[in-house]
Amino acid sequence: MPTTWILIADGAKARVLAHDRKTRTLSPAFPHEFTGTTAQSKEIASDRQGRSFDSSGRGQPGDVGGGRHAMEPRTDPQRYAEYAFARDLAHHLEDAANNHRFDQLVLVAAPKTLGDLRELLPATVKKKISAEIDKNLTNVPERDLPKHLEGVLGR
Repeated sequence: MPTTWILIADGAKARVLAHDRKTRTLSPAFPHEFTGTTAQSKEIASDRQGRSFDSSGRGQPGDVGGGRHAMEPRTDPQRYAEYAFARDLAHHLEDAANNHRFDQLVLVAAPKTLGDLRELLPATVKKKISAEIDKNLTNVPERDLPKHLEGVLGR
């Protein structure tokens, strides 16, 4: 009988559950949940932003305009942390797939996280995906998950 894993994730929290088709129950596939940072961008990037001067446009060395402003970061630190968390999840799933720990995978993730996982998961894991649900169910108790997964667990 094939082993089905269900990954339930958002940008900072994830758990992987194994589905027992005989008893129709879910149990943790790993002894722990995965956690990333829940800090906001302003907490992650605690340093003060750099400053720059407006150019006067004359092209002379040392010519600067009167305006001075903060430079915006190239990426949002919180978004970067979420992407890094998805990358770590992808590595764990790849290791498990290479060790034949599951045959099918159901991805249940917040929309941004699901998009990140689609991009980051290697082909060895992608070919095992049997269903995707773009919902954040990370705060749903384990006992209530089956009713949210009815359409995908019987596959």
